[in-house]
Amino acid sequence: MVSLDSDSEVLERGDVAPSFELPGADGETYALDDFAGYDALLVVFTCNHCPYAKAKIPELNRLAEEYDDLAVVGINPNDAEAYPDDSFERMQELVESGEVAYDAYLRDESQSVTAAYGARCTPDPFLFRNDEGRFRLAYHGRLDDAPNPDDEPSDREMAGHVETLLAGDEITSAEKPSRGCSIKWTAGNEPDYWDV
Repeated sequence: MVSLDSDSEVLERGDVAPSFELPGADGETYALDDFAGYDALLVVFTCNHCPYAKAKIPELNRLAEEYDDLAVVGINPNDAEAYPDDSFERMQELVESGEVAYDAYLRDESQSVTAAYGARCTPDPFLFRNDEGRFRLAYHGRLDDAPNPDDEPSDREMAGHVETLLAGDEITSAEKPSRGCSIKWTAGNEPDYWDV
């Protein structure tokens, strides 16, 4: 198991979210503009098989349920040929069973969206503020302070950042990198920033 800390050099606070149009596990296709009615957007690059990502499914479900003005969008970029548990079919099963209850769970087959955001690991969360119709990065960092999949968090850090954002305030906290498994790039698809 490779464990990485996310450290994106691609998106910085204030940067506009790269656009996307991706298939959802619920049978719909979603574009970034589909979430324009929300005050905040949490994009999390995640997957089905990584123990770090699996451990955060309940927290992502909670965030999606607790905050009406927040859209929680999971994006699975992993090479499903090499990692069959990350297949689109498995994503559909998780959504249909209710195990995954995000606002959308999307498949980035080409991995181009993942590269555009600079995601490094699963899970890798990016929190955006809706700035008059444009989503700008407000915080890129972990969901909570549990360092390992089996650990119970003592601080739901992302929930605190969401509340700060929805209250109309700036997030001034230092970004704390997420910890997880490496993104499983298809051969020859690794972006320039990928140096592991």
